[in-house]
Amino acid sequence: MTTDYSADIAAALIRIADTLDAMKPGAGVPAPALTDASAYHWDAAADALIPVPKVSRVPLAMLRGIDDVREILLQNSLQFARGFAANNALLWGARGMGKSSLVKAVHAHINGLGAADIRRLILIEIAREDIEALPRLMRLISKEEDARFIVFCDDLSFDKDETSYKSLKTILDGGLEGRPDNVLFYATSNRRHLMPRDMVENERSTAITPGEAVDEKVSLSDRFGLWLGFHNCDQPTYLAMIRGYCDEYGLTIDDETLRARAVEWSMTRGARSGRVAIQFVRALAGEQGKAI
Repeated sequence: MTTDYSADIAAALIRIADTLDAMKPGAGVPAPALTDASAYHWDAAADALIPVPKVSRVPLAMLRGIDDVREILLQNSLQFARGFAANNALLWGARGMGKSSLVKAVHAHINGLGAADIRRLILIEIAREDIEALPRLMRLISKEEDARFIVFCDDLSFDKDETSYKSLKTILDGGLEGRPDNVLFYATSNRRHLMPRDMVENERSTAITPGEAVDEKVSLSDRFGLWLGFHNCDQPTYLAMIRGYCDEYGLTIDDETLRARAVEWSMTRGARSGRVAIQFVRALAGEQGKAI
């Protein structure tokens, strides 16, 4: 009787252990083949890369008003795709000026070159909320020797009392594992230093050595070798963006009418940017019975 009871306990413990194993992140998830697409989304809960068959993006040539930063990011990404040294990049600044659009456009442009010396470039999007899972992602893709990876986080910033930024800082530079040679990290943010000002000031006021506390916060941005600034555009640049979109999508409108309507559109939104420009073009395309 005692033996049967012990056997029942042992069987129950085995079932519990199997259940716990199945609940571990990534349990039962096969390693990604990474041949289904050139872009993926990182599902941190499942430790899985989800293919993105069609990425929402525009051609690189259509991005106007950001010529300098466009060339810098393109050159950096080309060096990386060719197996040469390259830097992590922080694209910061004004909303709607094409930060995330540039990353996606550069990725597509390089893969479209078809040059023999360029390795397959894979774009992986990671959500800001999943930054703490970044080390697991790095370990997963570091084993892929035939491809290069740009891990991309859009709208990256950290709020007061968050500590996940320390995981990112360790991965970018200085950790024991560090960043794998086949991976770059690109991020966009409205903040140059990724932290709210009151967070930095709070650290200063409560620290034994205030300067060191501030350095701790600012040092995260220092881990990015490239800081690319995006600024609000002037009216000529805004109008040039719209004219470029109209020409690309075959929309018919004379310059005088385009100018008057585009200016009015920007005034109703209180801003001029690439995002405002494409929103105007979508409205215009709809009026002309076209899809873009």
